[in-house]
Amino acid sequence: MEFEFDLIVIGGGSGGLAAAKEAATLGKKVALCDYVVPTPWGTKWGLGGTCVNVGCIPKKLMHRAASIRQDLNDADDFGWQGKSSESVHAWETLVGRIQGHVKSLNFGYRISLSETGVRYFNSFATFVDKHTIKLVKGAEELQATARNFIVAVGCRPKYPSVEGARELCITSDDLFSMRTPPGRTLVIGGSYVALECAGFLVGLGFDVVVMVRSVLLRGFDRQMVDRIETHMTAYGVKFVKNCTISSIKKSEKLNGIMVEGENKGKKVFSQAFDTVLLAIGRVPITEKLNLEPIGVRLNDETKKITVSPDDRTSVGNIFAIGDVADGVPELTPVAIQAGKFLVRRLYNFKTELVNYNFIPTTVFTPSEYACVGYSEDDAIRELGEGNVEVYHQEFKCLESVLNSSSKFHPKNYAKYITRKFDGKEVVIGAHIIAPNAGEIIQGFALAIKLGATKSDFDSLIGIHPTVAEVFTTLEISKSSGKSAAAAGC
Repeated sequence: MEFEFDLIVIGGGSGGLAAAKEAATLGKKVALCDYVVPTPWGTKWGLGGTCVNVGCIPKKLMHRAASIRQDLNDADDFGWQGKSSESVHAWETLVGRIQGHVKSLNFGYRISLSETGVRYFNSFATFVDKHTIKLVKGAEELQATARNFIVAVGCRPKYPSVEGARELCITSDDLFSMRTPPGRTLVIGGSYVALECAGFLVGLGFDVVVMVRSVLLRGFDRQMVDRIETHMTAYGVKFVKNCTISSIKKSEKLNGIMVEGENKGKKVFSQAFDTVLLAIGRVPITEKLNLEPIGVRLNDETKKITVSPDDRTSVGNIFAIGDVADGVPELTPVAIQAGKFLVRRLYNFKTELVNYNFIPTTVFTPSEYACVGYSEDDAIRELGEGNVEVYHQEFKCLESVLNSSSKFHPKNYAKYITRKFDGKEVVIGAHIIAPNAGEIIQGFALAIKLGATKSDFDSLIGIHPTVAEVFTTLEISKSSGKSAAAAGC
């Protein structure tokens, strides 16, 4: 058969863009289709996917805005005179500047696709057969064919099956472009999205309650999560635990949204809010792509696309990368690398697969948490307690030692987990709660991925005075029972 394109990428997020541009630079004829279905509130956006438009980028900017309040709180203790503590935040200004930056990124991606020769369709794509898609935008409809396809459509926020949820609640897809301040806010969920949003909203001066059905930050190290909860509570976030949303109604009398929650069928929560933010997970955008009728298998439970280690679906010429692929970490850099590596295997005689081991990540709560590798819990469960040792330290970073209040600056904490093997202690996990934790863990992630031992960490000379140097001086093991509090600078 003669095909119109060598490759069509469905999805204009980070992974899809990376794959499309990589294929075009290798001389292939490439098209990319991207269409954002508006949220129930009508929110939509341009090229770049979740991360650029309603995820990592605007989230980090709001996190930064909230952290500036911490700096203002420190100012008096560092000798600055004036009324910095009385500063008032303008939500509209922040949102306007963020959206201006996001739109500049959207425009940049359009230009980049054009410069690399990728044809862009701002249309919703569905499969007709394994080599043909239908492209729809409004009343316009056309078809396109390709030898290979990459599905990289990502996920969108999940809504609960509670009456009024779609009409009265927002999600992170809406939050970063809200024209008016959110006011009293209920965040429903215990995910990193929930805690990050709750953290920066409190930092910006809003009253925030987080309703959690079970545990916070499922899948992360439990000790670190407990520390995050303790700090966020001191910071001003109110937690309602073991509670499931049961009713959402507009209340004219209370001038807000009345939310009720229950535990085991018993009502345990009732309060009115200006904004209700849902952060209860995300679901893949596969339902309307017509994948199963052409033979592409989905996970029955998650509805994500089943893929082999080389990103191939059950249909040989169709591949899937990023959040929509089953069993793959939902992280932007993962999708980008997967897209590039896949295209190189298809068109450049490469064989390398993405290594999903020891991928670092950061949760941008008020005091950032970053980690790589095993959690302490998983290491003990998988390897046995006798084969694991943990070295840790609690400390206060120099930037906060002059501050007279602990509300904004809790004690920081770092630990790494080692596996005892052949007379050595191999570092298999590292965790830290501290300012700029993500910047700190990045370099150590490479060391751990390459098999560094505790003696390697001990012999590394740290930069003084920095937070990162704590990983070069960890001496106190948990098994010793000694206090982990730092004794000096």
